[in-house]
Amino acid sequence: MTAAGARADAMTLLADLSDAPREGVWSAPGRVNLIGEHTDYNEGFVLPFAIPHRTVAAAARRDDDRIRVASTFAPEPVEVALAELDELFPTATGASPRVPEWAAYPLGVAWALRQAGARGSGVDLAIASDVPVGAGLSSSAAIESATASALNDLWGAGLDRTALARIGRRAENEAVGAPTGIMDQMASMLGETDAAIFLDCRSLEAEAVAVGVIDAGLEVLVIDTHVSHAHSTGGYRERRASCEKGAELLGVLSLRDVDTADLARAERVMDDVTFRRVRHIVTENQRVLDTVRTLREHGPRAIGDLLVASHASMRDDFEISVPELDTAVESALAAGALGARMTGGGFGGAAIALIERDAEQAVTDAVRAAFAASGYAEPTVFTVVPSAGAQRDD
Repeated sequence: MTAAGARADAMTLLADLSDAPREGVWSAPGRVNLIGEHTDYNEGFVLPFAIPHRTVAAAARRDDDRIRVASTFAPEPVEVALAELDELFPTATGASPRVPEWAAYPLGVAWALRQAGARGSGVDLAIASDVPVGAGLSSSAAIESATASALNDLWGAGLDRTALARIGRRAENEAVGAPTGIMDQMASMLGETDAAIFLDCRSLEAEAVAVGVIDAGLEVLVIDTHVSHAHSTGGYRERRASCEKGAELLGVLSLRDVDTADLARAERVMDDVTFRRVRHIVTENQRVLDTVRTLREHGPRAIGDLLVASHASMRDDFEISVPELDTAVESALAAGALGARMTGGGFGGAAIALIERDAEQAVTDAVRAAFAASGYAEPTVFTVVPSAGAQRDD
């Protein structure tokens, strides 16, 4: 499916769902994280960019105070009274949704908007997407950002993009129960064509940084391993807990306040596992800063080693890679990629490779051959470019 196909599907689904006239169509992208993994909830630095794949939300008003959400992901819509949203989503990270998980994302956004003071009448929302699910490309934030954009307009909330990103994060943390940071929602809301978003996750200051892959004759190749992951499950939560433990042992508010010069002390006061988790965050923050500087001074051809070092850190210190991701990275590099790394929260999902434009087929063939030789399912491989963030399409 394409973004245009998702738009057509959302409008068709809405027409089947509601006899009311369509009020509008909104969309928001998934994202690739160029570098900076698990640093966001440690108040550190990240460098994601929005991708062309988008989630679309088509909306119609209702004449009552109920919200109904339908999706091409599920056979049946879910409908609740707006006043019942508080009962559905107890405000505690890690709580299990009391609706099907797919519906917890848009309904969680409606709940978070109401928690922030927004009020409006009932609405029907029809959602379709071409963002691959479970690939580490932030399909969840795309749903949240499209829904938040739609309801912000329909309810006249008047929130800016950063505030809507906060709404999406609260929905994911407290309605869905996934303890993620704010990188995904910020990338989806703030994405720009041909630029990555350099985000300080403590201040939420964001700056567009030109990536320049097109002018350099390069491409970013996404390798979706089809190994599914879920951030609401234990591995992600355990990594976050290790980071919090490390910060406490060092007497700092978050690992953002630790730099590479502090690692010798950290190793003395921590067990091996906690230290390695901390070392990944501290060095990954520095790699983000180094990547931004390198892009500005030397362009995208010079960042390959930083991408490779990031993957090694996630594989060895943070231990969130899987054999399929390692195979994707190693085979892409062996076929001539300038750099490669897993992207997203880990435990599955996708890897990215920075490649010469004319090497796309050769790298793709090499990756698929390596997967076949290892007995893995065939990956889906495609290219992406930095793209626009959330917007109203109609």
